[in-house]
Amino acid sequence: MAHRPPSTHQTSIHVEAPRFDRPEVEVRASSRRKKTGTAHWSGSRIVVQIPARLRGRERTVFVDNLVERLLTQRPQNAAGDASLEERANVLAELYNDGVMASSVRWVSNQRARWASCSPASREIRVSSRLRQCPDWVIDAVLVHELAHLQEADHSTAFYEIANRHPRQDECGLFLDGYALGLGLRIEVGDVDTAS
Repeated sequence: MAHRPPSTHQTSIHVEAPRFDRPEVEVRASSRRKKTGTAHWSGSRIVVQIPARLRGRERTVFVDNLVERLLTQRPQNAAGDASLEERANVLAELYNDGVMASSVRWVSNQRARWASCSPASREIRVSSRLRQCPDWVIDAVLVHELAHLQEADHSTAFYEIANRHPRQDECGLFLDGYALGLGLRIEVGDVDTAS
């Protein structure tokens, strides 16, 4: 029987505590990996495998990107723009007198808004950060944006429409806490006046 030389490959394991926006993450840094990384679910924990050479900020960004990509691929988050638009159409019938948007889509470029509406083009854009939220929160946000199709400002008439959703106030509280947990400063304005 031939003897194998001892392996020079090493793996270090570090576990990051769960945060408000993501579960516990186990980071396995391996000297065997040179450039690529992977992430997968192991029960309720995310396991990330990365090259051991990564350090400091580069390591943090690498891990965060892998975790974010995996989180957006979870089955409950895989619904695309078509199902979001379908959901908005159902809510428009229920709460917005049947007034529907021309398009409703997820976007990843909204850093200081949960969603926005352009009444002139009738387009609604919803931050992809909300994919992690409960359905009732997303519904309340959609109803809020749909109400802007009838009332472009945040007037009393606007709130009479938006508050038809029974959990609108609760949604505001949830999103305030969510923003705090993510370290975000969310703008009040969500109506784009340019056409």
